[in-house]
Amino acid sequence: MTKHRCKWCIGDPLYESYHDNEWGVPLHDDRLLFEFLVLETFQAGLSWITILRKRENFRLAFDNFDYHKIAQYTDQKKEELLQNSGIIRNKLKVNSAITNAQNFIKIQEDFGSFDRYIWGFVDGKTIKNAWKSQEEIPATTPISDRMSKDLKKRGFKFVGSTVMYAFMQATGMVNDHTVDCFRYNEV
Repeated sequence: MTKHRCKWCIGDPLYESYHDNEWGVPLHDDRLLFEFLVLETFQAGLSWITILRKRENFRLAFDNFDYHKIAQYTDQKKEELLQNSGIIRNKLKVNSAITNAQNFIKIQEDFGSFDRYIWGFVDGKTIKNAWKSQEEIPATTPISDRMSKDLKKRGFKFVGSTVMYAFMQATGMVNDHTVDCFRYNEV
């Protein structure tokens, strides 16, 4: 029997695996939340499949998304990243990963964890939508608008509302699997 999946992932084994195993699963681990934050910021203006194909390279290049290490990156490390063809070599995005790591740590200090801070925007619970088609799914919501505005106020970069809504989808803050998808009731 064929599994019914969200339309956006069909046809690429990497995309389907990501959809089936990760997308929309509620995440509460700060390191993983930081990984998705970095990946989503690098995705801005690109397709998610481009980022997924480079994900292992990003993990290697960015010390497995250890935000304490990233917050301390030197100019030499930045230059090394900009020469790394395995990742997206965008100076502003590389700089933003470092700035965002520093601000991520500040949020942990202020809230006890990034998880507590970020999930506070949805009162600690996944928002379960009931979309019948991919076309119904919004690119932003009032919550992603508020999240984006607050993160920017705290010094984060590349965290526009569209990026933050994609982050919410990826980390299970919203369940945007379509109702006919086999994952809809599983996550």
